[in-house]
Amino acid sequence: MISAELFIGPDRHQPLADDWSIPPEHLNNFEHSSISLFFLIYASVALYAELRKLTVPPGALHVIAALAFSQELLLFHLHSADHMGAEGHYHWLLQLIVVITLSATLLEVAFPQSFLLATVSSASLVFQGAWFVHMGFMLWIPAFIPKGCQMVRTEGHDVVKCASQEATMRAKALANLQFNWYLAGIVLFMIILYAKMTGHRAEAPVTYQPLGAKAVIDHDIELGSTDNHGCCAGHRLSMDGSHSSMDMDSMNPINLER
Repeated sequence: MISAELFIGPDRHQPLADDWSIPPEHLNNFEHSSISLFFLIYASVALYAELRKLTVPPGALHVIAALAFSQELLLFHLHSADHMGAEGHYHWLLQLIVVITLSATLLEVAFPQSFLLATVSSASLVFQGAWFVHMGFMLWIPAFIPKGCQMVRTEGHDVVKCASQEATMRAKALANLQFNWYLAGIVLFMIILYAKMTGHRAEAPVTYQPLGAKAVIDHDIELGSTDNHGCCAGHRLSMDGSHSSMDMDSMNPINLER
């Protein structure tokens, strides 16, 4: 994504002007790349910690993810490309999804064992990805642009403009309908997925554990098992010792009598 925004997308395959300044038409490229950079940082830290089996402070990865979503929300809300009309409405709906993802991620710091929060966070991420793809079709492919609207070149950007107020209102209403259809589809998908997963484990209760919790539990069980073995071994040794002393004591009177 970063390479596509900064090197593949621009006509000159680099986003800077001749004097090494950032031209106005490429500000949005740097904004999109900054969003991707934060997610790359989060993914790299999480992957490195997982592969190297590092002990990460509780909630640290969630905080980094929350920073990435905050950056995404900030840059889309204060976008250099002044999204207006139908295109702005699609981006406004996207910000609603980002707010939900950000809120769920922050709450997971305080409630890491919450299955509901993990489900909402995962579902909202799926929603974000689906809505990004949908925006790509509806705003940048002429065949899918709403009726009465068309793509025009404005200040170095291809934007969707509608011919009349009625066409703009119709495009916004279609966006609202599509948003609700996507939401209904994702909710239905999550319900079916949960039902399938619980059906495979009908004989046992379903519990939620964050990644890494199983390793900690196994480690604690291993330590407890070692302690128990040590205790039992000591108990056996003391019992053996007591038996030996008892045997010696029982033999001593016999020797004295003789």
